[in-house]
Amino acid sequence: MKNILVTIDFEEKGQFLIDKASEIAAKFGSKLWIVHVAAPEPDFIGLDVGPQYIRDVLAKDLRKEHKQLQEFADVLKRKNIEAEGLLVQGTTIETIVNLTQKLKIDLIVIGKNKRGFFFKTFMVSTDESLLEFSNVPVLVVPLKD
Repeated sequence: MKNILVTIDFEEKGQFLIDKASEIAAKFGSKLWIVHVAAPEPDFIGLDVGPQYIRDVLAKDLRKEHKQLQEFADVLKRKNIEAEGLLVQGTTIETIVNLTQKLKIDLIVIGKNKRGFFFKTFMVSTDESLLEFSNVPVLVVPLKD
């Protein structure tokens, strides 16, 4: 197992997922790709991009997220775990599946939050969709409160 991809969303459980994935990477001598999939550009999804200040705020947020990913990777490198942070804009499932092919990923690590009835009824679960569309093993880590 040479390449492991872990997806994070910058919520409080992101570090927990990175820790779990890095344990696996350390045991197998794998490279860990820490990935955050940001929302696609507004014009990509058919929305007007809006005023300049909106674009500036979005750009600032993306720079902050990218810096955070690099910091996560730097911490792992100091622990002798090969790691790269990657911020990619796009639709979540399609982007992860495409990255899996491009980076020759052997394992995907993703978190699973406990969701209520409303969410389960009206929203598509990322982990279930990824299990359906991925061509590589997916490790789903339960994220408890």
